[in-house]
Amino acid sequence: MSVESHGEVAASDVAASIGEPARARMLYCLLAGHARTSTELALVADVSPSTASVHLARLRKQQLVKVLAQGKHRYYSLDGPRVAALLEALLVVTEGSRDTFVPNTPSRLRAARTCYDHMAGAVAVSLLERFGELGWLSAGTEADTAYDLTESGSKALGALGIDVEALRGLRRRFAYACIDWSERRPHIGGALGAAMLTVALNRRWVVRDDDSRVLKITGVGAREMRARFGLKV
Repeated sequence: MSVESHGEVAASDVAASIGEPARARMLYCLLAGHARTSTELALVADVSPSTASVHLARLRKQQLVKVLAQGKHRYYSLDGPRVAALLEALLVVTEGSRDTFVPNTPSRLRAARTCYDHMAGAVAVSLLERFGELGWLSAGTEADTAYDLTESGSKALGALGIDVEALRGLRRRFAYACIDWSERRPHIGGALGAAMLTVALNRRWVVRDDDSRVLKITGVGAREMRARFGLKV
């Protein structure tokens, strides 16, 4: 079997694993960034606990989910940002193409939500645009979706407590354009996107919804983002 054929078969196996409805429901539940037990995921998928275990075993085999044992419990989560990016991209594809794009995403999800470990939604897209306007971020191209911080951008984010050099040393992409499902424009993914979400949560600019991907912008967050970035939310 050629290398190309092997890759096609592997892609087909992953697609089939995601494509089963119960497994898809599990995966999209985990896209919120919260680890879940098999019992919780069985309820989400509307299947029996034994069937959920079979599904989760297949997802683990395809490296779509990972499991952490803690005491008597086993907690499942997505197996890294690459899986989250794949799931978010599938949502873009399933929306289909329109001559004029009109979002039909529920308003709470559209405003701000998590995309695994970074922020997505209208606010995240606007933040990326403002960083470009402020000269803090180098622009990606169609051929290269990677972003980098300029000197002024590094100083500005450093003032928020983000250790930019430490992020560069991580074994993951520093920053890249992650196409937003609801907005059809990019937000920031990668280590930088994750660090920005951490800052927003720690400073209470946003708060998580325990049962969904929704992020609620607080009054403090709205004021801070307007003052620091000129962003109206």
